[in-house]
Amino acid sequence: MTKVYIDKVALLYLKDQKLLMARSKGKDRFYNPGGKRDLGESDAATLIREVQEELDVDIDPRSIQYYGTFEAQAHGKSEGVFVRTKCYTATFHGEPKASGEIEEIRFLSYAEKDLSTFVDFLIFDDLKAKNLIA
Repeated sequence: MTKVYIDKVALLYLKDQKLLMARSKGKDRFYNPGGKRDLGESDAATLIREVQEELDVDIDPRSIQYYGTFEAQAHGKSEGVFVRTKCYTATFHGEPKASGEIEEIRFLSYAEKDLSTFVDFLIFDDLKAKNLIA
């Protein structure tokens, strides 16, 4: 089977040992804020643009730190379509709120990871192993 990859960049933002997640309009799963890069766009530029569009906050570019890359079967896609997500931590200015295509944002605990996508299960597990999430 040939794997097809959807490359994404995502923000990992923890508060009170819970992970900030977003759910798009009409979707049933939460995911880390972020998205696909535009042609020629860097990871940092993608992260800044996508998070601004989805959460209406401005990332401080100097605060962006690479966290890790995770890949898994893409939720709701045919078998063999995988998501590869490069995750970054960062600070931002403003208070996150659902914006653009986002219907809801929530801070999820490890016990709520089943509300997220397959690739996010791996991220939740990694955060839990490092005692960063409750």
